[in-house]
Amino acid sequence: MRKPPDYPVPALEKGLDILEALAAAAVPQLLAELAVHLKRSRNELFRMLNCLERRGYVTRDALSGKYGLSLKLYTLAHGHSVTEKLLQTAHIPMQALTERFRESCHLSVLDRGRLLVVAQEESPEQVRLSIEVGGLFDPERTASGRLLLAFLSDAERARTPADPSAQSALAWKRMLDAIRASGVSTAESETIEGVRDVAVLVGSPESGVMAALAVTRHLRRGERPDDSALIEGMRGTARSITVALGLCSAAA
Repeated sequence: MRKPPDYPVPALEKGLDILEALAAAAVPQLLAELAVHLKRSRNELFRMLNCLERRGYVTRDALSGKYGLSLKLYTLAHGHSVTEKLLQTAHIPMQALTERFRESCHLSVLDRGRLLVVAQEESPEQVRLSIEVGGLFDPERTASGRLLLAFLSDAERARTPADPSAQSALAWKRMLDAIRASGVSTAESETIEGVRDVAVLVGSPESGVMAALAVTRHLRRGERPDDSALIEGMRGTARSITVALGLCSAAA
């Protein structure tokens, strides 16, 4: 994705620095603590904090004088469904991916222990594979599901079933660890010969917003299953969606 132009807006940068510092802090902060952390003077931060407090973004304890975030940012962020925002953001990048590689792609999320397909872009080819939007699958039996399970915390993983094909719990854990390390999950279809699934992560574990972008490849006669170019393209698509969702910066 093209990096946006850098037009300095010092006042806005200062306000965002304060909000990010308060969000990262475990407890409310004194003005002096914020000044040290942000390497700014108390005077310049005081005026900005006063504005943020007046607009309802931060609160100030009357006794301690410490500042903390209000729930206003949470309310703004949840004004629209996360899934709705994800679908709106993913549509054009997914469409471009199908045009480039001539393969259908789909987007899935974990929903109450199942893998739910929430979006699909069909290949422009006359012969193509299609995954039904709204379809539910066992996550441990799919490339997308195993990818999303791999990025769960250890506690969340412990509440999910193991893949019945895994020889042991240790083998299951090692497989998920390997997927997390590579950031890619691949699998041959368990039901259709000549079909291969490739999945990469959209979002991030830190944000709590994660989806699997997957391509179900139909290998033509004589075609070698080389996924390198496809994976590179999928990673670029996943990253553009993640950046557009505001979950990472374009420069990161």
